Amino acid sequence: MAFVVAVAQRKGGAGKSTVAATLATTLALAGRRVTLLDTDPQQTLSHWHQARQGRPQAAPLHFEAPSGWRIPATLGRVASESDVVVLDTPPHADTDSRIAMRAANLVLVPLQPSHADLWAMQATLEQAAAEHRRVALLLNRVPSSGRLRQEIAAELARRELPLLEPVLGNRTAFATAFGQGLGVAEAAPRGTAAAEARAFAQAIEQMAGN
Repeated sequence: MAFVVAVAQRKGGAGKSTVAATLATTLALAGRRVTLLDTDPQQTLSHWHQARQGRPQAAPLHFEAPSGWRIPATLGRVASESDVVVLDTPPHADTDSRIAMRAANLVLVPLQPSHADLWAMQATLEQAAAEHRRVALLLNRVPSSGRLRQEIAAELARRELPLLEPVLGNRTAFATAFGQGLGVAEAAPRGTAAAEARAFAQAIEQMAGN
């Protein structure tokens, strides 16, 4: 059965859809059978997937955009045919978000190194706890310099929250690849951003094995 990752963050602008696409494409490039599900009514990943069509760099992955009661049925169907299922969830605590979390083995919470993201993620953590789901935090859009990253990481450590060691930097390569319907490891495989994506995907795979 597949390892199911729900990418969730109540605050908009944390890069949730880009993180989901980055994880899915990086794992697909590594030869994993990946399903990517867009359960967000904004359908950002659905537009991304349309842009992906015909791209020679695109690794094969399965994509669907279920919502509401269709989410568990879709997961039940694709789980036996996938190694990993990645879900992009709505950026607020609605029914679809709860359904997606309930079906996940891991709730992945991306946050920028900012106090606003730190405060906003609390609702997501509470929702995951209510569903008794395992959680991992990912620092995303991390600037190359400044003390804020260390401050936020220290606060997460103080709270004993599970922060992934790899981070995704604030690099234009992520946004450029996303706009092309690709993951950064597909679009610019030799770049620093692709190396970060591979480290991130490896960390998730390690969690899947534990």
